[in-house]
Amino acid sequence: MTVADTDQAIRATIHATWRIVQPRLIATLSRMLRDVPLAEELTQDALVAALEAWPSLGIPDNPGAWLMTTAKRRALDVLRRGRMLLDKHDMLARDLLQEQEIVPDFGAALDDDIGDELLRLVFTACHPILSREARAALALRMICGLTTSEIARAYLVPEATISQRIVRAKRTLSNSGLAYETPSGEALSERLASVLEVVYLIFNEGYLAARGEEWLRPQLCDEALRMGRVLAGLAPNEPEVHGLVALMDLNAARTRARTDANGDPILLMDQDRALWDWVQIRRGLRSLECAAELGGSGGFYALQAAIAACHVRAATAVETDWHRIAQLYAELAQLVRSPVIELNRAVAVGMAWGPQAGLDVLDAVAGAPALATYHHLPAVRGDFLQKLGRLAEARQAFEAAAHLATNGRERALMQRRAAALDTQNI
Repeated sequence: MTVADTDQAIRATIHATWRIVQPRLIATLSRMLRDVPLAEELTQDALVAALEAWPSLGIPDNPGAWLMTTAKRRALDVLRRGRMLLDKHDMLARDLLQEQEIVPDFGAALDDDIGDELLRLVFTACHPILSREARAALALRMICGLTTSEIARAYLVPEATISQRIVRAKRTLSNSGLAYETPSGEALSERLASVLEVVYLIFNEGYLAARGEEWLRPQLCDEALRMGRVLAGLAPNEPEVHGLVALMDLNAARTRARTDANGDPILLMDQDRALWDWVQIRRGLRSLECAAELGGSGGFYALQAAIAACHVRAATAVETDWHRIAQLYAELAQLVRSPVIELNRAVAVGMAWGPQAGLDVLDAVAGAPALATYHHLPAVRGDFLQKLGRLAEARQAFEAAAHLATNGRERALMQRRAAALDTQNI
């Protein structure tokens, strides 16, 4: 292995470790410093330190512990320079000395207590003092470690817009001195909708990664589910909490069937349903029933969970009740005006009443500015055109989808579908 190869491997290890431990670093430092933006800044400093040190020193035996110790040292330096309260200074010093004697296992799975810590961080980022848009952007940046471009893609807005929201949110939190907390009562209800949105988007990023070479980020799905279940305990009478947990369970249950041995995507209609996790499916269906019993069957998350339930209740792909799914998407579209929902409704309509009917729905929303760079639009169009026998147009659509796709696996899938049409044209 060349020096360049070794350096690249070390950098890959650093970033892989970073993705796993970043939320824990921020949560731990936020609790100690009572300053979320500062905690996020210090964790970034620890990443830079690893990028500078590990290529020459080698990868530590416990990379996560190295990052945590480095971040805490940075925090101690800040406290000293700022002449903050002596008890906070001493507390961090004692923690650091203890860690030098007993190094915790940061490679282990996150436990329930850390799950609560992460949720406190989300609640802090979702304080009403911030705008609704800024709350989610800030939380996704800190909890997921998503780049501004990835968050912008999730919201289908310009990257500069997301960057401005995050900068303003950090400044507001820094100037406000807000506590790092899990609120209760009215304060919890006031923030709950934003927190659910964040958990939902964290799950979505895990379920279908916006960027990179892997289609799935299972650790994010697991973390979102963990937080969703904690929320269900904090707010057991809120139907949308149960709706979200149902949605995540029903979708996550299909994980094993969603990729082949090489990690390439397997689309829903082609999946081996024997690989679905039926224990998790039953758990998701119970959560959906709970949402309905609480009067929330028409909620944003419950409706999506009901759509997922239609898929898992079908013994085979051909038995899927696409008419019911199309109806549920129509209800969802009435609740939330979104071109992405209309795009999904077009898929359901096309499956229920034929590709031309789906294409008609798609054409009605195709001009939406938010979908201009959304690769799923030409991907769906290509599928409809292929079914209609318009193969040259379908190939162009799949090529356009491949060009727009920012995830390597999805790009390759679109390229394969485009190339396959050449064979059909022969």
